[in-house]
Amino acid sequence: MSGNAWTRWPSREALGRAGTTRPRRMLAWAVRILVLGTLLWGAFHHRHIGTGGALAAAAGVVGAGVVAWAFFRTTYAHRLAPSLALTAVLLTLAVAAQATGFTVPALVLWCGCAVSALERLPLAAATPVAAVALASYSVFDTDAWLTTTVTVVGMALAGYVLRLDAEARGNAQRLLAQERAARAAEAESAALNERSRIAREIHDVLAHSLSAQLVHLEAARLLIERGAEREQILERVVAARGMARDGLAETRQALSALRGDLTPLEDFLAELVSTAGGAEVTVTGERRALPAEASQAVRRVAQEALTNVRKHAQGAKVHLRLDYSPHEVTLNVRDSGGRTGELAGTGGGYGLLGMRERAELLGGSLDARPDDEGFVVTLKVPV
Repeated sequence: MSGNAWTRWPSREALGRAGTTRPRRMLAWAVRILVLGTLLWGAFHHRHIGTGGALAAAAGVVGAGVVAWAFFRTTYAHRLAPSLALTAVLLTLAVAAQATGFTVPALVLWCGCAVSALERLPLAAATPVAAVALASYSVFDTDAWLTTTVTVVGMALAGYVLRLDAEARGNAQRLLAQERAARAAEAESAALNERSRIAREIHDVLAHSLSAQLVHLEAARLLIERGAEREQILERVVAARGMARDGLAETRQALSALRGDLTPLEDFLAELVSTAGGAEVTVTGERRALPAEASQAVRRVAQEALTNVRKHAQGAKVHLRLDYSPHEVTLNVRDSGGRTGELAGTGGGYGLLGMRERAELLGGSLDARPDDEGFVVTLKVPV
């Protein structure tokens, strides 16, 4: 064994009672009761004992029990010096018992010290303690030498086996504690991810809805400044009100999505282009249900792309193409180009950036660039 193995204490999980089964605890108490009964029987079953001797024997048994309890506490606390001192007290009591003719209690104490030392002390300290205790037992045992030898070897093996068993139980307790901690951390991480997802969904809904309303309200402001007709201004205000109503509907839809209750993606895109004017949608590939995150990413990119068309390419025709492939879904939003609107400078310019971040979180990508005719936005999300 390595030097570390010789000086290492059994773990506190091994020395404690946590993780022990009910039958095991009952067996441990049965052994303690048997040892206590043996000590009492050996103390009182003596022909020449009187009243004073009986009281002294009883005091010795109680004292040995108290010292043994203290030994268990100090070894659990990994305090070597007090543990060795208490072991020395027990060995001294055994010698005193043997010297006064109480042979059976003395033999029991020696065996108990050997087994307990091997089970609970570092091997560097347990080995000499067990050697002294078992040597004392073999010297004063009156059985045949073969019986004594077998008993000594059995006690040594019993102490070491109990040590190995306790260490195995301690390792199991540590693994269980680590697993519980990992599960708690995983649950906390899942909760944080879910909060982030909810925050991202609400942010995207509000950003899209408020941006669209801003477009119309800013247009209404410009019309008022130019002295436009009342009908033109009213048209913009009504459109802004419609965008607010649509925003509420989208918020409800986002909350439904968070609950896992999503309308089919194709139906959503069809409804979206029906209100956009000059837009059409094409779906190719084998249609199938998408994970909630992927479906939401497609919906948000489609909304953001159409909002940008209204702001930057008024009057342009827009074509949405949704393609299902075996390992990913692709959304392509292409406009034919149009005149730059007066509200092109409104907004913070973070819409497509947020969509790109959303796509990257899902392991996908988003590409937004001008082409020969107008502007094209391409979203790819693995599924």
